[in-house]
Order: sequence, then C-alpha cells, then structure tokens
Amino acid sequence: MDYPGENRLAAAVVAHRGRVLLVRRSETERFLPRVWGVPCGKLEPHESPRDGVLRELKEETGLLGKVVRKVGESSFLSTYRGHEVKNWQDNFLVEPLSFDVVLPLPDQEHRWLLPAELGTVDIDDYNHDIVRQAFSAFSR
Repeated sequence: MDYPGENRLAAAVVAHRGRVLLVRRSETERFLPRVWGVPCGKLEPHESPRDGVLRELKEETGLLGKVVRKVGESSFLSTYRGHEVKNWQDNFLVEPLSFDVVLPLPDQEHRWLLPAELGTVDIDDYNHDIVRQAFSAFSR
C-alpha cells in the first residue's frame, strides 16, 4: 500500500452541459503553482478512490458531486523535500450536484470550459490528457 515515496490520488473531471470545470492553483503551491487543472488530491489512509474524489472536490471547490464512472488511471513523478515521489491517480468523470464554486484561496480562479477551449488557459499536458480521456469516455 502506501509507503514513503508513493502517493495515491483521485482526480475529478467535473462535466456539465459539455463543459469541464478547471481550477487555477494558488501561486503558493509547491507543485505547479498558477497552473490550471482538474480538482485532485491525495487519498486518506484506507479511503476508497471514489470516496476520496468526492471529498477532494468538496474541499477544493465547495461542490457536491456524483461519480459517473472511472475514466482511467495515470501516474506521474514529483519531488517532495528533495525526494522523488511516484503518484498513482484514479481519474473519474463527476456530475456536479451543486454549482456554487468556493475556492479555498483568494488567488485561485475557476472556469467552465468546452474541451476546445482548454488551450485558452495555462493547463499542463498531464491535466489536458485527463480531460481528453474523460470526454472520450463520456461520448461513448
């Protein structure tokens, strides 16, 4: 399971009327400051990915959601305190049950974008791929 050097995460591709919710990270973030992406975060010990993705969505946006389906998995490397960390992430398509986005930090921002509009914000390739993965699963 979890050991130093490995994280389990869950990401929410929140889709409504053909648009996806993106959130800009705070400039104070250690990892990818001011970059746009989908709500995502670390799972708590013994937390299921489905429960974790809804908890992270609530913590990061104030939104309630319902998991539609798992749309894929991904992994990436990051560095924490000089050590390489392997991150394993489950990605979910989530239907919003509320729409009043409340972000935790004042320098954050959110937008609802069509997939064709993703290039209008500073989204990294990793998050762009997650959205593309979810929308291709959504359209099946």
